[in-house]
Amino acid sequence: MMKRYEKLSSFIVMDIVAQAGKFEDTIHFEVGQPDLPPANGVIQASKRAIERLNFAYTPSKGLTELRQKISTHYQKTYGVDIDIERILITPGTSTAFMMAYLLTLESGESVAMSDPSYPCYKNFAYMADASPVALPCGKEDGYLLTADMLEGIDCSVLHISSPSNPTGRVYDRQSMELLSRYCKDNGITLISDELYHGLVYDTQECCALEFDNDAIVINGFSKYYCMPGFRIGWIIVPQKLARYAEIIAQNLYISAPTISQYAAIEAFDYDYLSSVRDIFAQRRDYLYGDLKDIFCIDAKPEGAFYLWCDISKYSDDSVAFAKEMLEDIHVAVTPGVDFGSYETKQYIRFAYTRDIEHMREGVERIKTWIRDKYTLGR
Repeated sequence: MMKRYEKLSSFIVMDIVAQAGKFEDTIHFEVGQPDLPPANGVIQASKRAIERLNFAYTPSKGLTELRQKISTHYQKTYGVDIDIERILITPGTSTAFMMAYLLTLESGESVAMSDPSYPCYKNFAYMADASPVALPCGKEDGYLLTADMLEGIDCSVLHISSPSNPTGRVYDRQSMELLSRYCKDNGITLISDELYHGLVYDTQECCALEFDNDAIVINGFSKYYCMPGFRIGWIIVPQKLARYAEIIAQNLYISAPTISQYAAIEAFDYDYLSSVRDIFAQRRDYLYGDLKDIFCIDAKPEGAFYLWCDISKYSDDSVAFAKEMLEDIHVAVTPGVDFGSYETKQYIRFAYTRDIEHMREGVERIKTWIRDKYTLGR
């Protein structure tokens, strides 16, 4: 029998990151972390926490003041009231995903997710001794799951993300409501990864809790709040699971980083966050505008900070294509196969997490490289 850890997959992008670090002039499109600083209040709160020697563990659920801030954020942003006892602060969202799976999946049960999707989901399922069920979800579906796709699928949990990684697609209110209703009617727990909420450009995001009070919602401070290295996130669980979630937290990580929690209290600076969203919207518009004539982009991203680009007119091997691009012109991207198996060999992902001047240099290199390597003589 295959041991659980033998099922875990590594990610090619980590090899690309390592190789990219060897070139001083690398143009970075591979890593999904913002280059912008957090709000100034976050930095000042970090300093105060250090000066006041706030180094002790916090309660496993997290600082009450931070959980209250998050509860207030949900009331203000989505119009939903969340008891702070349902909110747990976690060391990043990865721990929150693991907690969600431990809460909802028995050994041998299945969790459904889209293919392509964030690659760690399936690994968390294996760690929980569960089985990931990847549902093909391509350009013909707008890269969004529908209730119809779940018909006949034996699963205990549905895990979605909106905006999604790698496509930047967003579930609208009708789609989210239909998925929520299907899950409730069929005894399926809905887990909604909402990490990129706030980074939405042409539409309006909605929260799964607006339609299902028993959905599990995960978010964090790494993306919109520009705090990736603080390693701080949160999970909202149904009231009936709150105590069990606390027990898992006590055993899994004791508590989230204390200084990061004090810093995160000051992260909800909506004026500053609005400027963050505007900057990423400008970057998206620039990169989409310059790449859409080089690659086929099936869906203009509505959120997050990624472009999912079809390279099939040049190659049917996204790994080889990405490695050649890095070696030849020092431009780093993520191969599509990191995100699943459905048509992913013909896609690469660009992250627009650097300033436009940095990206412009990368685009110019790509244009010349494509012309010289793939189009001359055809």
